[in-house]
Amino acid sequence: MSIYKNAIRDARIREYLPVHRVMLAEQAQNAEILPGNPALQPSISGTERICVLQPGGALLLDFGVELHGGVRIVNRSGAGRIRLRFGESASEAMGTPNQDHAIHDTELQVPAMGMLEYGNTAFRFVRIDALDAKLELMNVLAVALYRDLKRGGSFRCSDERLNRIWETGAYTLLLNMQDYIYDGAKRDRLVWMGDLHPEICGILSVFDDVSLIPASLDFVRDHTPLPRVMNNITSYSLWWIVNQYEYYLHRGDLAYLQEQREYLTGLLRQLEEYVNQDGSEMVPPRRFLDWPNNDNPVAMHAGLQGLLCRAFQCGAKLCDALGIDASRPLEFARRMMGHVPDCGDSKAAAAMLTLSGIADRSDVLARDPFRGVSTFYGYYMLLAQPTAPALELIRRFWGGMLDYGATTFWEDFDLDWLKNTSPISELPVPGKDDLHADFGKYCYRGLRHSLCHGWAAGPTPFLSERVLGVKFLEPGGRKVAVSPELCGLDFAEGSVPTPFGPVRVAASRSGRPEIDAPEGVEVVAG
Repeated sequence: MSIYKNAIRDARIREYLPVHRVMLAEQAQNAEILPGNPALQPSISGTERICVLQPGGALLLDFGVELHGGVRIVNRSGAGRIRLRFGESASEAMGTPNQDHAIHDTELQVPAMGMLEYGNTAFRFVRIDALDAKLELMNVLAVALYRDLKRGGSFRCSDERLNRIWETGAYTLLLNMQDYIYDGAKRDRLVWMGDLHPEICGILSVFDDVSLIPASLDFVRDHTPLPRVMNNITSYSLWWIVNQYEYYLHRGDLAYLQEQREYLTGLLRQLEEYVNQDGSEMVPPRRFLDWPNNDNPVAMHAGLQGLLCRAFQCGAKLCDALGIDASRPLEFARRMMGHVPDCGDSKAAAAMLTLSGIADRSDVLARDPFRGVSTFYGYYMLLAQPTAPALELIRRFWGGMLDYGATTFWEDFDLDWLKNTSPISELPVPGKDDLHADFGKYCYRGLRHSLCHGWAAGPTPFLSERVLGVKFLEPGGRKVAVSPELCGLDFAEGSVPTPFGPVRVAASRSGRPEIDAPEGVEVVAG
């Protein structure tokens, strides 16, 4: 019970993480006392060894894993000013970090014989520069702020690389589940309706408490009265319908869906204006598919054709669940199925055409399969192709981030970036490219590039749905199909959450899969 009137209780917990390693210590003595140090409180008369940071001195600290929160500096000496820099990479903490959405570079006063806490961002590395006075640091700790959520979902198989990728995706999602579901825990601390879809699918495959999903959907809806479009991006209003369907299919919350009735029907009528008589889309500006296709009108048209068709398909199912006549969204979906645009070599557009049922363009995904991959639309690229090549794409593309120091998945990535670079967990090497600072374009240029982006967590729901083989057939998981696809794996086991409890699957090459479903869930052959 709160002792304050009108207080807002934070659903998150705080934990302190000691320093993992000291990467740089300039004009600093006893920096070796920091790794593993649990001290939270300064001591006036203690005899402990302390880290002395001279004026002009600097420390670069690695906490071993990306986290969300801030830092606590425990100081035993007199006051002094510091420059504090957070970094998702060592390079970022050593450079001039971008300040959009969260402060990563600031000057602060450290109190005499006291503690300073600062930060509300995502980071792994911290650099501290003493600007004008000697500091006697008893400790520096990261302050992790996150939701302590029970997992009903799990995944394990004979390929440890895939296991690590599933876990990294789940952890990436967790760091972005703060007050709402953010797209990026460092930069992009906003609720983006399109970016939410792969995050929603991932959250539904991992966590039991998914209350942030309706909270985030409602947040954008409530800030977007019709006929305005969500996030000022017309296609993101299409994603709202798809997201509503995804949530209803997995949770079966009809009471919540009833609250969307007026907005849903109004939005569907608005979307009818985006379809030509020949069934082709004419989504008005701002048109957006994903950043890699932002300057490709052919791919943009093909991708939006698939996405708008999918929105009508999902809208018809939601109308049916609400007892509303679904004939108009079904008719518009059928009309759009008759227009099959060229998608060029865009894998994102090919995936949307395939998943909407307009045309099977998995051939585009099979050509040069490791190029032209989008972290956002990567989830749909996986879904739109057979499982075996999709698993290889996961190993190569998302595994490539892990090979170069990632502990969360990135806003954008290209395997070509790795040709002459060092891991993000190491200091930049002269003569080599800086993996964080030297790449990216559009909104993720240089150090603005987020290295903890929820839209990149697509392999986590994909592995649960395709390898474990659990597919929802009726809202809330009342009926599921289970058909594991091992594709060369010796075994795969795990669980997928439903409102009734987890569906557990254990499959191996040697026999029929073992399936344990809770009461209330009907399992049928996939």
